[in-house]
Amino acid sequence: MALQGKKLINNPDDVVTEFIEGLVETYPGLQYLDGFPQIKVVLRADVVGGAYDKVAVISGGGSGHEPAHAGFVGPGMLTAAVSGDVFASPPVDSILAAIRAVTGTMGCLLIIKNYTGDRLNFGLAAEQAKSEGYKIEMVIVGDDCALPPPRGIAGRRGLAGTILVHKVAGAAADAGLSLADVAAEAKHASEAVGTMGVALSVCTLPGQVTSDRLGPTQIELGLGIHGEPGAAVVELQSVDVVVEHVLKQILSQETQYLPITRGSNAVLLINGLGATPVMELMIAARKAVPELQLEYGIAVDRVYTGTFMTALDMAGISITIMRSDESILQRLDAPTKAPSWPVGSEGKRPPAKFPVPVPPSPSMKDDEILSHRQEPTKQGCILEAAIEAGAKELIGLKDSLNDWDSKVGDGDCGTTMYRGATAILEDMKTRYPMNDAAGTINEIGATIRKVMGGTSGILYDILCKAAYTSLKQNKTITAYEWADALEASIAAVSKYGGASAGYRTMLDALIPASTVLKQSLQAGDDPVTAFIASSEAASAGAESTKQMQAKAGRSSYVAPDHLVSVPDPGAVAAAAWYRAAALSVKKKLHGSES
Repeated sequence: MALQGKKLINNPDDVVTEFIEGLVETYPGLQYLDGFPQIKVVLRADVVGGAYDKVAVISGGGSGHEPAHAGFVGPGMLTAAVSGDVFASPPVDSILAAIRAVTGTMGCLLIIKNYTGDRLNFGLAAEQAKSEGYKIEMVIVGDDCALPPPRGIAGRRGLAGTILVHKVAGAAADAGLSLADVAAEAKHASEAVGTMGVALSVCTLPGQVTSDRLGPTQIELGLGIHGEPGAAVVELQSVDVVVEHVLKQILSQETQYLPITRGSNAVLLINGLGATPVMELMIAARKAVPELQLEYGIAVDRVYTGTFMTALDMAGISITIMRSDESILQRLDAPTKAPSWPVGSEGKRPPAKFPVPVPPSPSMKDDEILSHRQEPTKQGCILEAAIEAGAKELIGLKDSLNDWDSKVGDGDCGTTMYRGATAILEDMKTRYPMNDAAGTINEIGATIRKVMGGTSGILYDILCKAAYTSLKQNKTITAYEWADALEASIAAVSKYGGASAGYRTMLDALIPASTVLKQSLQAGDDPVTAFIASSEAASAGAESTKQMQAKAGRSSYVAPDHLVSVPDPGAVAAAAWYRAAALSVKKKLHGSES
């Protein structure tokens, strides 16, 4: 069933004029002509028509493709952009108003996408402007490669490749070239570009219902930027497969839409269609570059990834390839202040990978660890048993921790702890020098750093690093040194994490444990008794978090009444491995278990 589309708008009839008002409020280099609602034109604030001494470059079309075209108005790119209503070509009077506002003695180049309405309206405006004495040229961009070669006069649709033509023409005009030369460079660029889009959803027009034409597991190849049908509807596939298909279609020798062959150079543009996360665009770029280079023998000179020409809220991407040469690269690299042109994309591309710098005090290499591993001493065996017990306890708590965390956080505490614990069990077979307590704790931190993501991972890494720093200062490590190390670890976690006692975090288990451990040792209790007592304090501390209001972590965003009777998963996890380690030490030394 089709549903009303949800949009952050006021009156659907005002979306274009209100977009323009917001755009010029945001960018001080832009203005709009005072002709709302009929005339919707964005222009450079520094250009006065009769006095402008360079070729004016104007583009435009129906709205709904933002940032195109108004977002590309600025020095070095478009001089003005004319907007129609959503998906409707702008009227002739609006186009004429733009021409009159910015065109000087050097003349004006109109760049439009190949749609019938744009050709007719911009064409009529061009003829009227010529009759008024203006010098006018027009370049039509038809870069669509999705459909078979068209029959009749319609031609290929204009898509995101138009933006690259804007940049080439704008830079040429900014360099002071004549109208004929600017038009020639724009035409050359338009004939060297090809684009194809893939949609995961159909766009929803303001005030209209959302189409259910595409099923939840379907994508459409070659869907147009107005939602018009594409080449085929297929089942959802991985982005790598989609990119391979799109590149194959653009570079097809059968259609020969794009005059590019093995050994050529090209620029690549990955464009979001309106509702595509940057992450997904970058994943597509990561596949497209080596695919072009390795499979097609095409050297990629520049990569532009972002949102350039959309179809309102359509989810999907389009891929554009433009054959490049030194002239085109010079134009693409030329400076511009157009707000939507990507910053930092100019210049030659260095190697994508750079070696990881070696840290000043790296964790020991695998071969070094293996050479240092010895038959564990009695203390080494105790440490090994404690680590193993703590890790296995966390593995067993995975589901319970996830369940608690789903109520007070993001639901992955158990999974995160499980990942760290299983990695520790694996690494302890070969990596941990058990006779060196400080070194072992340091290696546990290295294991955690590799496999545990999120806040928990970094906090435990900090905890291990602080304990290592404390322990390594001592030649002999007794229970007192372990107590000092725990205290130092808690201080480091509190310092960098910002939490302390009562904040409903893992520290609410570790702080009581540290306090009781020190007190018990100072009272003369033997180390095992002190360890057991401190583990009971840790468990009690974790239990007490049920009554605490969260002041740190994701739980701090949860309503207090949702936290009642649910313990903090991080505190429970800390108490669990600490308690398991204590019981293991007791069993090793006393041969009994409580």
